[in-house]
Amino acid sequence: MSEILDNEKLVGQIDKKGMLKTCLRTYELSYDAVELARKMELPKEYVSPRNVVFAGMGGSCIGGELLKDWLKDRVNVPMELCDDYYLPRYVNENSLVFTISYSGETEETLSVFVEAAKRKCKILAITSNGHLKTFCEKLNYPCLQIPQGFAPRAALPYMFFPLAVFMEKAGLISNIDGEIEEAINVVKKLSEENSVNVLVEKNLAKRLALELNGTIPVIYGFRYYASVAHRWKTQLNENSKIPCKYEVFPELNHNEVVGWEKTGDFAKNFAAVLLREQNEPPEIKNRIEATKQIALQNLGKIFEVNAIGETRLAKMFSLLYIGDLVSIYLAILRKVDPWPVETIAKIKQVLKERLNLISKIELEIGELSV
Repeated sequence: MSEILDNEKLVGQIDKKGMLKTCLRTYELSYDAVELARKMELPKEYVSPRNVVFAGMGGSCIGGELLKDWLKDRVNVPMELCDDYYLPRYVNENSLVFTISYSGETEETLSVFVEAAKRKCKILAITSNGHLKTFCEKLNYPCLQIPQGFAPRAALPYMFFPLAVFMEKAGLISNIDGEIEEAINVVKKLSEENSVNVLVEKNLAKRLALELNGTIPVIYGFRYYASVAHRWKTQLNENSKIPCKYEVFPELNHNEVVGWEKTGDFAKNFAAVLLREQNEPPEIKNRIEATKQIALQNLGKIFEVNAIGETRLAKMFSLLYIGDLVSIYLAILRKVDPWPVETIAKIKQVLKERLNLISKIELEIGELSV
């Protein structure tokens, strides 16, 4: 099977729209995303909000999830994810609400946008185009327009780094340039070490893909790697087209581990991937080791992927990026084009036919713009 991954021509025939090539350019796109955000000024009233909400779905929301984990012990105001149609009740004119939709057509995010506008929140949108951009123009809200042509999950640099820059502009964090620079450099290093031209025996992402092929992966993270574990799960879903789950220490020691007790040979279908780092807190390190020894012994395979880098952000992105590459190489191994997400598209079409929610939202925007 390894000959498939080492054959650049064959890879290109399977990965027709170049998901792998885009992924290997992540570090370039990250620099571009940072510069785009730095050029954009925030309204003065957006500085020092009382809370922050990241509203988005799927690949558009992962940036907020990562940022929340990265900054959970550094930001002095509450940060919340909103992956639904409605805002929490406490969100008001003192709230900074990021509405994030790569396509600009995500109905859940558009619904939140309207609700945030009605509550006179401080709204900042990130989108490539679509209704979200149009609504911002009509209601005079700032909107960062990012490049078109990506799958939303492949546009992660534009979904994350602008959020970091805007959080700094809003006075919520400071001195992040060095952390961003190291994270991007780590991604660049890993892209060189795991590119399609690097053979399997020297390519970590290819080897992991080969090992995970034919299994149901279970991704385990801890603390600020919770969002990274989630990203692994969703990338394996969307790119590799396989079922996958993720859990987080220490919570998984209070429920998940019991699920492996009586599985018998069924457990052999699963492969655990443990996201780790060199200097783990003792309470976490001991939990992971005990879990491996007691709870995971019946699983088919267990793998550990270690973070690299000095800062938290670099470590997070090192693990995240390996997962992105693994998911694409696994798709190629399975001879599946990683780009299309047919089931998502079909569900969206059915919802459009049944509800036509965006048309209703357009009417509400029209009333607000009068």
